[in-house]
Order: sequence, then structure tokens, then C-alpha cells
Amino acid sequence: MIPVKSTEEQRAAYTQAIMDKWKSATPDQKRRGREWYVMAHEFAAEIAAGDTGKGAGVLAALSANKSWAENCRLARKAFAEGAASGHVRDAVTKANRIMAGAHPSEVLPMHIKTGCFYLCIADPENPDAVVIDRHAHDIAVRKIYGQRDRGLGAIGRYNLLAHCYRAAAQKIGEVPSKVQAVTWVAHIERK
Repeated sequence: MIPVKSTEEQRAAYTQAIMDKWKSATPDQKRRGREWYVMAHEFAAEIAAGDTGKGAGVLAALSANKSWAENCRLARKAFAEGAASGHVRDAVTKANRIMAGAHPSEVLPMHIKTGCFYLCIADPENPDAVVIDRHAHDIAVRKIYGQRDRGLGAIGRYNLLAHCYRAAAQKIGEVPSKVQAVTWVAHIERK
């Protein structure tokens, strides 16, 4: 695992790795990455009858360890049936609380991936929120960890990588979520 407390040199290296991945993205990957959270935002509004925040919250609650396609299927099913299912108890409970009217920020862990995923879907132009998942981590460290633990539950490690994505975004001239999404697309489509 990368250290929770990093040196300035390590932060600079992680930021450069993110910018290098951005530069390696094709124009099509950049277009799709820039549109990713906008499309997720529209989907959230669609499944929640126009209540984008509620839709984004349920999507985020049901996102852990699920592909985007499966995440969408579970969220759509939850709204259609009036109750979430098909996930671990904690995720289902959070989704059901949000569907019952709780604000996602009262239910989701706002300081790590799930809460940040909600923020990025709810507002694709959010200037601060950035999702640090296993792919975002691997991009920053220039290494594929596979099934190894990355320690992203540690607030310090998560915040370190989020800071590096924000720094890269500032240098690139984009919001952090778009940098994360573009680099994610380029990363998963690498040859």
C-alpha cells in the first residue's frame, strides 16, 4: 500500500501519473470521460422521477463492488419495486433510507468513495468531489494492484489521492471528476 502520509515528491509523482494518463487518452476517450457523470446524472433523474439527488444517492449506495451496468440495474429495480435488493444488507439499508426520504449526505460516508460518487453524479460540475476507486489508485501509482488491498478506507490515503486528482485537474483545466472519469476510461481500455 502507498503511505498515508506522503512526501512532496510522492504527491508530485502521483499527480504526474494522472496527467500522463490524461495525455494518453484518445479524443474519443476524453469525450466519453467528460460525459460520464453527465450521463449518470441524467440516469439518476430518470430512475427517480426527476429527483436527481435521490437517484444519485441510491446509485451510490448500491455501487460498491458492482459494475456500472449492474449498479444501474439494481437502482432501477429498487425504484420500480419501491425497495432495494440484490446487494449486501448495508448497501440495501442505505438505499432504502434514501428512497424513504433521508438525504444521501445523512446516509452515505461522504468522506470516501461512496459519498463522493453521489456528489459527482448529483453535480457533474462539482469543483471538489473526486471518486478514488481501485482504478484511480492504480493510475496514480502506475501499477495494477489486481485483487490486492489498496487501503482506500483510510481517510488519509483517500484524501492524498483525491488531492493529487484535484492538483492534476487544476493543471489540466478540468473539474476533478472529469479528470478521474477520462483517466478511468483510458485505464480500463488500455492495451
